[in-house]
Amino acid sequence: MSQATSVSDPLVYLNGEMTPLSEARIPVLDRGFIFGDGVYEVVPVYARKPFREQQHLARLFRSLAAIGIPNPHSEEEWRALVQKIMDAHPADDQLIYLQVTRGVAKRAHAFPTEMTPTVFIMTNPLVLPPAEAREKGVACVSMEDKRWLHCEIKSTSLLGNVLAAQHAAEHGATETIQFRDGYLTEASASNVWIVKDGKLMAPPKNNLILEGIRYGLLEELCAAAGIPFEARRISREEVFAADEVMLTSASKEILPVVTLDGEVIGDGRPGQVFKGLYSAYQEAKEQ
Repeated sequence: MSQATSVSDPLVYLNGEMTPLSEARIPVLDRGFIFGDGVYEVVPVYARKPFREQQHLARLFRSLAAIGIPNPHSEEEWRALVQKIMDAHPADDQLIYLQVTRGVAKRAHAFPTEMTPTVFIMTNPLVLPPAEAREKGVACVSMEDKRWLHCEIKSTSLLGNVLAAQHAAEHGATETIQFRDGYLTEASASNVWIVKDGKLMAPPKNNLILEGIRYGLLEELCAAAGIPFEARRISREEVFAADEVMLTSASKEILPVVTLDGEVIGDGRPGQVFKGLYSAYQEAKEQ
């Protein structure tokens, strides 16, 4: 098998082997393919250094435990695999994708016994939002959160998120901000934050949201900057009445939202809390 690699056909890791992406194959009876029976993680890399890798791996381990997939590697082994994939890619800034499924078995809903998990890792250049999005802010739309009740698991079963992302695409928006029973949960692929009277607020860490790695980071940045922070249930009305609304994710970092469903948030410009947190985020990347 050829080990040649390129930006368009990078080397990936699949079950112990490095192979060009175009040649990677899984059996059709892999439970990840049949049922979405798996979990994943995404680790950003800046200047060839994984960012908050320990926290990302800890979340991967929590997701594996939550659905009963034995962790196929130790933390040290996972770190070595991340390093191996990172070293095989020429970009200094990357987005490394890790996926573990329950493995291959005859199709049956209940867990088969003695499964061997499928492990897949790939990477792509990290492309951040353009400066204009940070300087002018982005538009979002909203919808009712129709996903399952274990959003804290970073599952590969992402149809609900896909439909929410498509809703945003169809409306020319950056993201779809979701509400469950009138309260803020999260966007299709981002955590959501609001600011009112200088205080940053976010939904609580529970089963209704995926706790983004940036959730803990922003808590730390707020503490260091003296910005009040509160985690609590946030009503739909509070979101529309906020002084600022922000999105966070590995690929977005922090983005200010200036309109939601066509309604202006605050004064329609990125706010001071966003600007302070974005600056602190960039400093955190250098540490």
